[in-house]
Formats: sequence, C-alpha cells, structure tokens
Amino acid sequence: MYLKAYPWIMRQFWDRVRDGMSAGEAGLAVGVSVRSGRRWFADAGGVRPKFLDEGPRKRPRLTLGERVVIDVGVRMGRSIRKIAEELGRAPSTVMREIERNAFCYGRYRQRYRFGAPKKGGRDAKPRYRAAGAQARAQQRARRPKPGKLAVNARLHDEVQTRLLEKYSPQQIARRLQLDFPDDAEMRVSPETIYQSIYVQGRGSLRRELHQCLRTGRALRKPQRRADQRRGRIPDMVNISERPPEVEDRAVPGHWEGDLILGAGGKSAIGTLVERATRFVMLLHLPDDHGALAVQEAIVAKMAQLRDLASHLDVGSGS
Repeated sequence: MYLKAYPWIMRQFWDRVRDGMSAGEAGLAVGVSVRSGRRWFADAGGVRPKFLDEGPRKRPRLTLGERVVIDVGVRMGRSIRKIAEELGRAPSTVMREIERNAFCYGRYRQRYRFGAPKKGGRDAKPRYRAAGAQARAQQRARRPKPGKLAVNARLHDEVQTRLLEKYSPQQIARRLQLDFPDDAEMRVSPETIYQSIYVQGRGSLRRELHQCLRTGRALRKPQRRADQRRGRIPDMVNISERPPEVEDRAVPGHWEGDLILGAGGKSAIGTLVERATRFVMLLHLPDDHGALAVQEAIVAKMAQLRDLASHLDVGSGS
C-alpha cells in the first residue's frame, strides 16, 4: 500500500519518473528517501495512478437537495425539462438520475418525460426516492472501486486461463469479443488485464502471472519522457540533413535503400534506387532480413557499382 503523502507530492514524484529519473532519484527529488520512492513505484506496479491525473473539472455531482427536487417533481408528474429548469441542469442529467436510481423496471416514459400525453402501455412511472438515490450514488462513488476482474468470476477465470496459455492481453481482449459476441459482461480491455496483474489494490489476478506475459517483467516499464522519444538508432542522421544536390536529384550517384516485407513479416526483399535515374536494384534475402543480413546484402550489391555510388540513404525501418 502507498505510504501517506499529499497528492501534489505524488504527482511530482511520477512526473520525475516520466522525465527519466529512477524511482529512488525521484523520491529524493520530492523530499523522501530512496526506499520510499522505490516502494511507491513497486506498489503502483510501475503505473502512474489515475487519481493523480488532472483532467478537466466536471460539474459537481447531484446533491441530496437536488435529488429532493427531482423526487418532488416525479411525484407531481412534471416533465424532465421542467425539473431540469428548476435545477439548472441538463435534461439528460435528470433523465439519467431517474433511470439509475428509480425503484422500478422500465423508463420514465412519454407521459412523464416531456409532458406529452401517455400513448398506451403500462404505467412505468418510477418510484423515485431522494434518500435511496443518494445512498446508491454514494455507494457507486466509493474509491477505490474493485476492478472488473475482481467482481466477475467467470471473466476472471477466462482471462487467467488464457494468460497461462501464453496469450497476450491484447489477444485475450479481442478473443473474448469473438468467443462471447452477445455477452457484454465478457468484455475487458488490455489495460484492465495489465492493471489487475501489476497494481496492488486491483490485483484480482495472481501477481506471478506477469511471468506469462511476453515481457516477463515484474514491474511495468515507465513511459518515455513526455517531450522526447528515445532514438532506436544511435547517432542517426535525419534524412532532412542530406546535401541539397542529393535532395534535388541534380547529381547521379546518390541512392536510397528500403525493405519490403511480405505477409506477416515472414519474407522480405530489399531495394536500392538511384535517385537521379530511378534505376532499381533488388536485394535477395531468402533466409534472413535482419539488420546484419540486409547490411551484408547491400555491401555485396554496391560493390558491383564501384565508382557509380557516392551516397546511400537507408530508412530507419530497414
């Protein structure tokens, strides 16, 4: 569990982790010990807690007094719009409140929705009570809420079984949609699965199941810095930095290399294109199209050109 700390301290801690600091360094930066920083990070499973995210402020929830106004309006048969005008709320807010917290099955139908005359059918007027609605709203708003996998045993067992079979969370989420097309309760997002494994308090799945994931990590890897994407190739020269004579194709001898992948990435063929003449040479890659194999094929092919090649640009995905 988290050591007690003000939310603004925790927010600074996770901001520093996002900026590239280790958990211990981030802890020292916000005035706590290295051990505390590491414990915060481990208890969260390497995931920044959602309650620290500062999103746009929402309109305050309905109060007990507002629910009393709705209660009176429903008893008197007023329309939704009339009740909403009294509260200064949107009609959809009042409609949603009645449908969530009324003591009946069915909806607040035409006779009561907008003041229109009833058009037949059973009387679906709800028995809305302010006190009961307030109690149910408070129960739903309790934090922390149990995770979806913690309250749905059938979904929990399906996910856990498939993790043990080495399915990824993304594959499980998609597979459940196909296997249970008509069952909305058997839906789960990949992020929910990850959080159920890594985050304490939502850990409805066994913690050791992280070994079944493709990465096998015991903690989630922190996000990269918000303002910087780490380059995959050291000392890479951007294509925008090549000389003007290469860019305008005025001088022959400048080549571009690329890699064309087949279905599923199982096969590939390399291409070398001379920019001025558009002359193309193909690289045969029958067994391997990794970086070393492509490099050796390029060297062998370019050796045939001798003095006809002075410059080669290769895409970062090649």
